[in-house]
Amino acid sequence: MFKTVSSDLMGRKIEIRQLMVLAWPIMIAQLAQNSMGFVDTLMSARAGSEDLAAIALGTSLWIPIYLAFSGILMAVTPTVAHLVGAQKNIETPSTFQQGIWLAFLLGILSFILLQNTDPLLSILSLEASLHDKTKRYLEAISWGFPALMLYQSIRGFSEGFGKTRAIMKIALLALICNIPLNYIFIFGKLGLPAMGGVGCGWASAIVMWVMFFTGIGYTRWSSQFKPLPLWRPWHRPQMVSLIQLAKLGIPIGIALLIEASMFSVIALLLAPFGEITLAAHQITISYTGMVFMIPLSIAMALTIRIGQLQGSGQSNQARYAAMTGIGFTLIIALVTTLLTILLAKQITQLYINDTEIINLAVLLLMIAALFQFSDALQVSAAGALRGYKDTFIPLLLVFISFWVIGLPAGYLLGLTDFIRPAMGAAGFWYGLLIGLSAGAVMLMTRLNRVSKHAQKFAHHTGSSNPH
Repeated sequence: MFKTVSSDLMGRKIEIRQLMVLAWPIMIAQLAQNSMGFVDTLMSARAGSEDLAAIALGTSLWIPIYLAFSGILMAVTPTVAHLVGAQKNIETPSTFQQGIWLAFLLGILSFILLQNTDPLLSILSLEASLHDKTKRYLEAISWGFPALMLYQSIRGFSEGFGKTRAIMKIALLALICNIPLNYIFIFGKLGLPAMGGVGCGWASAIVMWVMFFTGIGYTRWSSQFKPLPLWRPWHRPQMVSLIQLAKLGIPIGIALLIEASMFSVIALLLAPFGEITLAAHQITISYTGMVFMIPLSIAMALTIRIGQLQGSGQSNQARYAAMTGIGFTLIIALVTTLLTILLAKQITQLYINDTEIINLAVLLLMIAALFQFSDALQVSAAGALRGYKDTFIPLLLVFISFWVIGLPAGYLLGLTDFIRPAMGAAGFWYGLLIGLSAGAVMLMTRLNRVSKHAQKFAHHTGSSNPH
């Protein structure tokens, strides 16, 4: 018995090590990308409050497009991971090229959307100068979106091979480039006119092209990919392959959009409560978003790991990896929960000194601490399901948990006296807790079913792919 327990512990330790090898570079890459937004906010604020407002408004418009389209391109990762696991590396260039074609189409579409935001901005009834700056900021950053989408496809391909360190290095390079470029364009250096917040758009666009060209260099000359004919010969779009990628990726993109849009809706519903409530809400979102990078990175690693194991026919090991990874995220959630509860006041004081805002933010952080477990469970389960190429049902479950359960519960608790006296922002965060908990239960149930089905299918047919 002790020998069996010892063997199981050793197996889990090895599996966690495998996941962390994949996850920690992803985590740093995600943090680097988030830091670019922080740098934009910090530097544009020095140009003036209107420039900061233009960036904030513009970002709220391009982020949903980025999340939806990059989510679609996430389909490249599990597709490649399955081929790598099956030792069919020679077939991966086809997926790579079709992913590039799909990214090109999405890049052009995003460019067109961001170049034509004037009707949407007009609906918002902004002051003329703010309207103009926001429009020009979006037009500027739109020039980088084709490159950003193409890079996302390259990133997905590299991650499918389990090569995450290169992606981390490219993200760090982008952050390093972003700071001086912002300085040059915002404040008008090297003979250029000072552009204020609009300069952030041009700086970001250039950084997106830097990431893309660096990605090209990496795929052409790295020892891992040099033997593969990724760029030559180049093949035309293959409708069947594009449809397969889109069928797998569109649910991922919509799921990301659903989650992000809910936070925007909550902010709008809280607007009547005033600046203090909105500030406390924003602080809580900022902190929880940063903490969320940890389970998200493990979830992305699970997609890669399970995809490769499924491709190699190791369905038992894939299920083992999924459950081990989820258990590990729960341990991390326990740590982040305790730290959040113990340091809530100190965390809020990093953002602001206003006592009233701090008191409300501390309350919201206490609630947010409670859903660390649910959040970790739902995101890691979703990541594992992507490794199994299961994305449509998880999309429905995410929609139910956020929009059918979470947001209505938050509305009832936050804005009505139906259950108890209206709780304001706290009610919405309790709604998030309820929705995330429901989502965690549903996604874990789905993962259990899918992983067991894959095991049975592999046992009966000798193949791990039930599709």
